[in-house]
Amino acid sequence: MARNSKGKTKAEPSGSGTALTHIDAKGEARMVDVSAKPATERTAVAEGRVVMSKATLALIETGQAKKGDVLATARIAGIMAAKRTSELIPLCHPLALTKVTIDITPDRKLPGCTVRASVKVTGPTGVEMEALTAVSVACLTIYDMVKAVDRGIRIEGIHLVEKIGGKSGHYRASA
Repeated sequence: MARNSKGKTKAEPSGSGTALTHIDAKGEARMVDVSAKPATERTAVAEGRVVMSKATLALIETGQAKKGDVLATARIAGIMAAKRTSELIPLCHPLALTKVTIDITPDRKLPGCTVRASVKVTGPTGVEMEALTAVSVACLTIYDMVKAVDRGIRIEGIHLVEKIGGKSGHYRASA
């Protein structure tokens, strides 16, 4: 751990020069105080993939999965997950989200589905975790709904695509 100007320790990621905000001077986890931060418009976009057999993808596309409409169910699950992120991730703040969009695109070349979540808020902290949680749960829902017919399904590449707003500004993942 690095030491600040007062000799106190602070957690610092390797090579970044920036202290971790969820770790206090004693190295203990804590929830960040955002009460003094202004409410600004913030958006985060995350993406992931569910890779499966061509036959399983065909079941999803034709609406023949035994559990029902896989894509509609996954979309709703992703929205619900974004709204409940603070209940799942211990140090996340509860936020009044203003928009959650889940786009699921079947891709025969993969074969599988690409899941993309866009989350928006006007508030004192970002929504990256909400977007990542939405994608994760939507992908897990797809897996759950077709796992009986395809044990080889893989969830891959869940990552933050873009973050807009807040003190740290705009971030876009490299291609």
